Amino acid sequence: MLPRKESFGQFSLFLQREVSFDCYLPANTRDVPHLLLLNDGQDLEQIGFPAMLERLQNTSHPSLWAVAVHAGAQRLQEYGTARHMDYQGRGGKAGLYTRFILRELLPFLQTRYHQQFPDKTFAGFSMGGLSALDIVWNHPKEFHKAGVFSGSLWWRSNQEEAEHRIMHRQIREGRFHPQLRFFFEAGTEDEQADRNTNGVIDAVDDTEDLMTLLEEKGYEKGKHIQYTLVQGGKHDMATWAGVMPSFLEWVVKA
Repeated sequence: MLPRKESFGQFSLFLQREVSFDCYLPANTRDVPHLLLLNDGQDLEQIGFPAMLERLQNTSHPSLWAVAVHAGAQRLQEYGTARHMDYQGRGGKAGLYTRFILRELLPFLQTRYHQQFPDKTFAGFSMGGLSALDIVWNHPKEFHKAGVFSGSLWWRSNQEEAEHRIMHRQIREGRFHPQLRFFFEAGTEDEQADRNTNGVIDAVDDTEDLMTLLEEKGYEKGKHIQYTLVQGGKHDMATWAGVMPSFLEWVVKA
């Protein structure tokens, strides 16, 4: 049986708009719940996400709650890094989006479903993946895992220089939080750009460079970090759909 779905529209005082989101309810609400939030939730139906949840609940974990948050018209302003806009001024509302998640959406879910959700994951695709990672990294007491599918980790304060990548700088200057876990996916055909002409596209370089910084902080591959490099993988929902089932398994077991 497919998980029961409830859809809501909540007016956000921070964003000054109505935010739509879909809640996929588990069959078993008695076990310790895992909560998964996903950016760009409007796209999940097309990849068969409900059927993936059904298989997960039938085979390994019956108490995963999933909330798919739909992007709005200001996606390029609401997604990004909360403390820093990019060199073109994008991400100016990322801080407000973070406040919506922490102060409006999570309290709503806790009240609506009478759950505290001790284990929380935030995930997303492309810009949504950058947003999810930024929120998890900066709120380690609230979230425990981040899922980044073809994340826009190129996000930087200077158009030309890789050392100005904003998320990389946050990791470099941040603290080690041993409870955090990270799932990264990149495709070898995510894009064609190769700024340092090393034969590896920027999307893969950006992801692997960031994982190196996490390792320097003390995070370990296999324990804290899971990485899937998809040969021939593109920057599209079909590629991400192929990785989603293993990601869901990771969410409930990591």
